[in-house]
Amino acid sequence: MIPLPFLSEKTVAVLGLGRSGLATARAAVASGAKLLAWDDAAATRARFEEAGFELSNPEAGEWEKAEILVLSPGIPYEHPKPHPLVAAARKRGIEVIGDIDLFVRAKKDVSALAITGTNGKSTTTALIGHILQQAGLETEVGGNIGQAVLALESLESDGFYVLELSSYQLETTPSLSAQVAVLLNISPDHLDRHGGLAGYIAAKEEVFRNPRANSVAVISLDDPACCEIHEKLYQRGQHKVIAISGNKCIPGGIYQQRGQLIDDSEGKAEVVFDLTQAARLPGDHNAQNAAAAYAACRAVGLSSNEIANGLTSFPGLAHRQELLAVIEGVSYVNDSKATNPEAAARALACYQTVYWIAGGRSKDGGFDELAPFLPRIAAAYLIGEAEEALAEALSGKLRFERCGTLDKALELADRDARSFAKASPDAPQPVVLLSPACASFDQYSDFEARGEAFRELVHALPDAPCNAAGGAL
Repeated sequence: MIPLPFLSEKTVAVLGLGRSGLATARAAVASGAKLLAWDDAAATRARFEEAGFELSNPEAGEWEKAEILVLSPGIPYEHPKPHPLVAAARKRGIEVIGDIDLFVRAKKDVSALAITGTNGKSTTTALIGHILQQAGLETEVGGNIGQAVLALESLESDGFYVLELSSYQLETTPSLSAQVAVLLNISPDHLDRHGGLAGYIAAKEEVFRNPRANSVAVISLDDPACCEIHEKLYQRGQHKVIAISGNKCIPGGIYQQRGQLIDDSEGKAEVVFDLTQAARLPGDHNAQNAAAAYAACRAVGLSSNEIANGLTSFPGLAHRQELLAVIEGVSYVNDSKATNPEAAARALACYQTVYWIAGGRSKDGGFDELAPFLPRIAAAYLIGEAEEALAEALSGKLRFERCGTLDKALELADRDARSFAKASPDAPQPVVLLSPACASFDQYSDFEARGEAFRELVHALPDAPCNAAGGAL
């Protein structure tokens, strides 16, 4: 747990009592604060009380005494409109921040590496943490991945915190000052929460706020929005700026070329890693993640060899192109984290013969980004609220089945993929791929729950090498 001594004897309101809110409550109480806690969901309030804490109903008037309001990331801060308690706090001049900001204030002397982007930030965060840990450095990983930031172990000044930060978290972290800040990519996402694309881009750009004297900015040049931010950072001259790419040569940067990771940051264009040796990092999008991780780890002093060892041994993440099983020549891949079309496109690009399970709750923008990868899809199996929209987008372009639910989709995809594998043994190995291109909230609580459901279904298939009680292969 991260101590928060500056909250001692202060009245702290915590709105939203999920993972981050519960960790904030624990840290605040342990630091001597008076806690006011609330969540709009009755089930979440019940779990909070079961954890040994008391609730404070805002209607009782106690919240007017709050000196600071800590807002959980899932609660609207600005758009589509502020939560009523946020609006009331602002009106009374109460500071509204998130748990990441409390962490930053508590750990000013410890190195923080902050990672954001529309896609790939979880993999890159975990990858950087793995590389640092493999190199023998005291490292904690959290934020928008794994543990809430205030539940992490308290490290000394020679330790490293590797933090995944969402756009929601960045908009409530005014004190952020990362030693290394990484921006992977930007594509339209969460537009309702940021008032449109410009607001979403501005939120992502906040990862570079408050640079230190030796701050490093790692930023991709693989999309227009990031290119514009790169130019701004370069012109300001407040960061050492390192450009990266997963698919093109970047003079002076770090990039992939024909499966090799190239470091040209010192003008030598040296091959530093053979990306084919990183079994859990397939595709150009993971080449971008590897380039970002290499740049970040070099920035904090690791050698190329130390980074290469970490890239090779990286085990991958659950729900991110996670290989669950290979049965009768068919691979079953869980990419439930692909909650938007761009993320699904990145997965589709990695395979040649795909039996694709897609659907859920669609986001703004349609499915046009999938078009270049449709020839790789042998058949699609559609589920959830987006079933009809996906059917319309795919009509006349490939074979698809309206399945409604994940279990039905897997049943049909499994049947078709096994038939293909038997009939075409010399063809590229077929892949049953759950890469939904949609959010999970129509049928599941989150993408993890959807991915775990898929895991159990795969492990229950005939001839599967493990059952639903087992783990990933």
